[in-house]
Amino acid sequence: MDIGINLERIGAILERDMRKFFRSPALMVSSMVFPLMQLIVLGYAFGGKIKNIHVALVDEDRGAESRTLRENLKSIEAGPKTFYVSDYSSVPDAVTDLRAGFVRAVIHIPHDYSRRVLQHDRPRIAFIEDNTDNFVTSQLYERVQQLAASLNAPLIAGRLPAAIDMQVVEVYPYIEYIKYLLSGSIAMSIFIVAMIGGGIVFIDDKARGLHEGYLVTPIRKAELVLGLNLAGALKGVMAGLTITLIGGLIAGIDRLWEPLRLFYLLLVLSAASLAMISFMFLVMVRVTDPLVPRAIFGVLNTLLFFPSGAIYPSEGFPVWLKWISVVDPFTYAVHALKNLLLKNTGFEGIYFDVFVLLGFSVLLMSACIALFQRQI
Repeated sequence: MDIGINLERIGAILERDMRKFFRSPALMVSSMVFPLMQLIVLGYAFGGKIKNIHVALVDEDRGAESRTLRENLKSIEAGPKTFYVSDYSSVPDAVTDLRAGFVRAVIHIPHDYSRRVLQHDRPRIAFIEDNTDNFVTSQLYERVQQLAASLNAPLIAGRLPAAIDMQVVEVYPYIEYIKYLLSGSIAMSIFIVAMIGGGIVFIDDKARGLHEGYLVTPIRKAELVLGLNLAGALKGVMAGLTITLIGGLIAGIDRLWEPLRLFYLLLVLSAASLAMISFMFLVMVRVTDPLVPRAIFGVLNTLLFFPSGAIYPSEGFPVWLKWISVVDPFTYAVHALKNLLLKNTGFEGIYFDVFVLLGFSVLLMSACIALFQRQI
């Protein structure tokens, strides 16, 4: 097994690959046209019944009427399974997790809820929603409205009805679908660069015999793999950043130019690019026929892009598709980009996704080095 890494050799490979890339500007343009077209044209969501949405419950009352409400929530959890509930001790803690994306809504039962129900004094329940995802929000709000109606039903015939007033709080401004789709378009641009600028170019070099030039040098296969992957990742960052800025302007993302936000975006783009180029290199590492990557482009696009939650939330997927999304690097790139672009969460909303993407990169690149054949 090769040991020792020479950074100068890796740098030489990276420089050679980038020089070749810049001599073909059509490659860069083609990697951005489709994602931008998709962002602008694609405006309709896919169907699917959303289930198992994580909702926080803050019960400050703990009275008889709040127990009735909790039982109704449990019945939804056991029946339609639209959402499942986790108990929180305070509203600030629940809202913090909502902003970070760990829960999608907060139901708050105030301390005087039971008393006001018994006194017919218009008891209130607060429903705080993460409205960056209109699909999930609409399903949740519809289900909670039905819950409120069922609680009011026994009181309709009373002389002094104590209708429960549902107060809805939207944490974020209205999110247009073009903003929702932007994260997926950015991830798509990185994937296209990984596919065209990484996989296809690598196979074409092998088919033309250019790859044999590496074999007469003292470059180790680990250095060769790292150099080619870093060059591909750099191309992905360039394409992703371009789509982020242009797409952000088209979609109307507020405060996109904040330095710290741009730094976090660059961090996510770098991790996503490295993960995707490593994945494509692993797929192509033993391929010699230049027609193979072109033939499987559409298959990989469908298999990776659509299960990622880029155009429809993964809560609406069947079980088998959810498992694909778990091992799909697209999923973590899209989630992190949505947190930054739609919520501006900061590092607390992206650290898990970045670590997973970097873990993917290390695992996949190790497999690339193990499978790479330094021979004709």
